[in-house]
Amino acid sequence: METKKVWWMIKKDLLTLWRHKVQFVSLVLFPILMIALCGWGMGGTVENTPVVIVKQTTGDVTDQVINAIKADKTFEVKDILSDPDEAKRMVDNGEVRSAIILSSNFEDEGTRNAILYIDSSDQMTTQMVIPTTQRIFASLSEQIEMSKISSLNRNVGFFEATSQSIKLQINKIYGDIEYIDYLLPGVLAMTMFMSSMLGLGNSIAGERERGELARLFMTPTSISSVLSGKIISQLIREMIQAIILIIAAMIIFNVVINGSLFLLFLVMLVSVLCFVGFGMMISATARTQEDYIQIVMPIAMPMMFICGVFFPKETMPWLLEKLSYFLPLTYANDAVRAVMLQGAGIGSIAMDLLILLAFTALFFVVGVVRFNRDI
Repeated sequence: METKKVWWMIKKDLLTLWRHKVQFVSLVLFPILMIALCGWGMGGTVENTPVVIVKQTTGDVTDQVINAIKADKTFEVKDILSDPDEAKRMVDNGEVRSAIILSSNFEDEGTRNAILYIDSSDQMTTQMVIPTTQRIFASLSEQIEMSKISSLNRNVGFFEATSQSIKLQINKIYGDIEYIDYLLPGVLAMTMFMSSMLGLGNSIAGERERGELARLFMTPTSISSVLSGKIISQLIREMIQAIILIIAAMIIFNVVINGSLFLLFLVMLVSVLCFVGFGMMISATARTQEDYIQIVMPIAMPMMFICGVFFPKETMPWLLEKLSYFLPLTYANDAVRAVMLQGAGIGSIAMDLLILLAFTALFFVVGVVRFNRDI
């Protein structure tokens, strides 16, 4: 083996990488993003979960409960209400994740009851909120009993008295959700997104690099016909793949779809159309298929952590949580999860669909402009 020539080959490839700025930036940025997002997503804790408290009476015990909830980082108290029905409505509509309802006679000894009314469709948040709430009320019960321990009958056990001080009832509005039920909608949205990205990379950027697009436009075929054909074919492929994924999950893991199948297909169709537009916008800019992959990966892969596919957005740092609202996968994920887990109707997910359609329009406008200029 000729060592000097091998060294020159290595040097040539490294210089090519250095001169090819898209690939060089991706090489540096992508691993940093992945390790940071994996650490924040898998190692993060659920904090600042939006909650409302229903206060139907006044007194020292009620104030202790409210102050303890406000002091815990798991919760972010959005409001203190007096109407339990209004609090439940806010949870049902997704305005908050849970409501802690204190009974109307909460200050009366022996009748201190509380209800945790929680949106259980977010499985990880539920697993954090329920034990935290139980711990808060158990601690308060202990404090109450400690204050009157001297007057207790010595034949009554301390822990028996403590357990009777405040009774907490857990009301999971969507029942017990398994992790696979929570995971499937996110995986479905992510699969449609990633597959659309990879498919458009080969369909447009790959054909441009191989010279197929140039030969195609030598024929009497308009740009609109080419783009329409590629978009529709990609839509068909992604819808078939999504349907197979749902059927497989139902057969293998007994996943139940609580909402309308027609509405689920509509959400999938709008989502795929948005993702295809996103892929077309990037592929219209990339000169080669390799450039396309290097641009897409640092954008697409982190989305699974930021947009709540595997973990709730609440586990992410504040800045990344807010960033998720500028990414289309967030709204596709929320809409699919709402239909599949919550049985949501069109009214509940209308805003998600409108935002996806707005993203779609933006992506196609930018993509068509760039595509025309490059061709």
